[in-house]
Amino acid sequence: MMFQHVFAEMNEMLDDIARRYPIAEGVDKQELSQKWQTLKTMSDGIIEEWLSFEEKMSEIRKGWGLPESGAPAELPEMSSPDFIKGQGYYKLNMYPQAARHFKLSTEQFKDSLLAHIYLAMCHLNTEDFPEAGRHFQWVLPLTSNKRLRSIIYNALGCVEAKMSQMDRAQEYFTLAHHMDPSFPEPLANLNVCLQKRGCLQYGSQLASLM
Repeated sequence: MMFQHVFAEMNEMLDDIARRYPIAEGVDKQELSQKWQTLKTMSDGIIEEWLSFEEKMSEIRKGWGLPESGAPAELPEMSSPDFIKGQGYYKLNMYPQAARHFKLSTEQFKDSLLAHIYLAMCHLNTEDFPEAGRHFQWVLPLTSNKRLRSIIYNALGCVEAKMSQMDRAQEYFTLAHHMDPSFPEPLANLNVCLQKRGCLQYGSQLASLM
């Protein structure tokens, strides 16, 4: 793009000034100082023009009713009655009732990762581990989001641990940790597996998907 070419030239000029200025003298040093001032003037002008451009874009965006660029767009299923009811039951820990509504949501929105994740979590909480694993495995290849993949790997580890498949559980918890080291649950669950005591942790990060 055009601005990339402009910035490439400005960076090249700035690198030249940084390299030559410490040892420059007399007229040469004066010329480098003038080039510095030219770059500074260009930089200030670009910033002012960019801010003006952003302000104009914001006004147009608001006039059209578009969301701010940093605001996450709401997924269509999140406004559906079944999804809303499912979330309500889920927050009340009424997982069988939540599962019924999330199942209807997955039938209406067949490509909804979020509905499948919630449905999987319902099955995990009601100890229907094969069904939970099936939904988590369905979601996994459809996302490249590291936090989401970490949450899913952690949940799959819990599924395997609940079915006494500790080696596979540890593999999943390790994958979850490597995918997102800032997510604390996988290491805690790995420790539960290694020490063979304690409670598995899952589901606390579901709100971060909203």
